[in-house]
Amino acid sequence: MAGHQHHEHQGPGLVEAAQTALLASGEQWTGMRADVFGALADCDKPVSAYDIAERVSGSRGKRVAANSVYRILDLFVRTNLARRVESANAYIANSHPGCHHDCIFLICDSCGQAVHIDDDRLTDTLVQAARKAGFADVRPVIELRGHCADCSIKAS
Repeated sequence: MAGHQHHEHQGPGLVEAAQTALLASGEQWTGMRADVFGALADCDKPVSAYDIAERVSGSRGKRVAANSVYRILDLFVRTNLARRVESANAYIANSHPGCHHDCIFLICDSCGQAVHIDDDRLTDTLVQAARKAGFADVRPVIELRGHCADCSIKAS
């Protein structure tokens, strides 16, 4: 893979890295944002805003509207705290929120697991091709579907 090395955060370290990145972007880390990020970070697969709203509603003891969660998730995507899996209309926490680059998702058609890989050479080539074609503000969305190693073994 071309590019650079970055530290993959998890657990409390991921929440701390996300909070630091959000504050550095000039945004506030509110209780609701912390709850939404915590619910997102607890999931090992991409989840919908409705799933997150249900989780947060349960932990807060009162109903949280999916529209509120969508607004927070949009903020998280803009500030690199989360990634949106376009084909599933779902979200996954970015395990390295301080690192800005485009990612490529590998999505398992059997279990729904999503893994992201970084290949700056590939995404940079796509952005350059789009710019040559006259496009601006290009954001590559690359998703490859197939079967993860675990599901491939189970199918054998």
